[in-house]
Amino acid sequence: MIQIIELYTLVVFVAIVVSWMRLPPSNPIAQIAHTLTEPVLAPIRRLVPPVAGLDFSPMVLLIGLQLLKGLFS
Repeated sequence: MIQIIELYTLVVFVAIVVSWMRLPPSNPIAQIAHTLTEPVLAPIRRLVPPVAGLDFSPMVLLIGLQLLKGLFS
């Protein structure tokens, strides 16, 4: 289970980097990252709105993943 959490953490980091690079939505890497992370990030975004234009939902997700990983360690 820890390996799955670590793999998903990597996917979230890829999604963050892709958002910084502003790849077009048609890019395969952007599509995969969006498909894998958006179902989890969307509910977090509803709870944690952007602050000064910055989206903190990936950071909240990463913290949650680390807490979850700690439960399985």
